[in-house]
Amino acid sequence: MENNDLIWDLDAFRKRQRAQELILGIENQLCVFSSSVEQLYTNYDIFFPKDQNRKLVILPNPYAAHDTFQGIPESSVRPTGLYLINPENAAGKTSDLKLILPINKSEKKFRTVPLEIGLKLINSKMPEGRPFLPVVMKGDLREFNQETPCLHLHSLNLRGVSAMSSLDLKAIESVIVKRLEQLKLKPKLT
Repeated sequence: MENNDLIWDLDAFRKRQRAQELILGIENQLCVFSSSVEQLYTNYDIFFPKDQNRKLVILPNPYAAHDTFQGIPESSVRPTGLYLINPENAAGKTSDLKLILPINKSEKKFRTVPLEIGLKLINSKMPEGRPFLPVVMKGDLREFNQETPCLHLHSLNLRGVSAMSSLDLKAIESVIVKRLEQLKLKPKLT
């Protein structure tokens, strides 16, 4: 069965190569959620098939079925308005990952901060004992200001997942937090 949530279109990107670099830079660092099958993929590969012109395909690792979590309702995943970017400097080189935080949504004002600082700020505003659990899904890879490829982040609320054991919920939280720590430590995506 083909899961269309795992086939993303890159046709509209002005800087398609930069979009590909951004998504490859987060491969297995951010978990991918598929709403149509209510699954969270924590171990996957990203491909750009030649026969699927200007598309990317996310393939869950077939040898790690334990890294795919099932029974996560779409209602437990919410958009955040936060964007992950890998900005280009004046010399055309990419720098470290940054997080774009909305300051005033109605006026479309944003603040760009280093990823680690942005995550600390977000976690400081989370309810006690509930870390920020970012995931990405189809449609999250887009262009910010029609130029810079970015990834919109969704947040997973495990309190909305009643069909799973507390052990599985703790495993999901643990893997997302661990991968996020690895992403913060990751060198530039160039």
